[in-house]
Amino acid sequence: MGIGRREFLQLAAAGSVAAALPQIATSEVRPTKPKAVLFDGFVVFDPRSVAAKAEQILPGRGDSLAGEWRTKQFEYCWIRTSAGQYADFWQVTDEALSFASHKLKLDTSKAQREQLMDAYLDLQPWPDVVPALKKLKEQGVRLAFLSNFTAAMLDTNLKRNGMRELFDDHLTTDLVQAYKPSPRAYQMGVDAFQVEKKELVFAAFGGWDASGAKWFGYPTAWVNRANAPLEEFGVRPDAAGQGIDTLTKFIAGG
Repeated sequence: MGIGRREFLQLAAAGSVAAALPQIATSEVRPTKPKAVLFDGFVVFDPRSVAAKAEQILPGRGDSLAGEWRTKQFEYCWIRTSAGQYADFWQVTDEALSFASHKLKLDTSKAQREQLMDAYLDLQPWPDVVPALKKLKEQGVRLAFLSNFTAAMLDTNLKRNGMRELFDDHLTTDLVQAYKPSPRAYQMGVDAFQVEKKELVFAAFGGWDASGAKWFGYPTAWVNRANAPLEEFGVRPDAAGQGIDTLTKFIAGG
């Protein structure tokens, strides 16, 4: 029996990996010499450090907090977009932390809350990411985030990891006041690079994001770090696997 979205989000936040899940078959679609790759933030940055920080601050309760927090982040993003009540991802993250703390009856201090929030400004890249990004840049492929993160969150994490020069200007959902998987969010890539959808590749972290990008029409590589099952939406990513080589092999046509 497959895990649900809630369980997947909690596993991803806590750093668990369902290694025994079956591999997902992918399509034969290949991009036509992509001009750029559009990245979800968590394809580049490992979110598990947030759960680790939470456990450090709240021993024995941090993992539970991180799971509830991450789940509520997604729910708040989608609800605010559906209701036309946009707030940026930093505010959503703060609101989600408040909800998760109240639900778990955790009395966190102001200092603890600041430490927890700052964990989103100190994310580390996945170990296989930087070499792959540098190789793509050497091949003349432009790189950009198409992310729910604010530009400030992305810049802070990139600068702390010496990666800012690898990326073009960020395509953050703040620009269109709608979170992924809204088509308005994915449209930013087409508008920014002034090319056809088929000339871009979207790199997704979550299965829901891979589905959203495919619905929109992007060639899509799902970097499925948690080896989660395919979402039941009737669409498949063009490539799927647990490492960043899923993306680089797809671009190379292999």
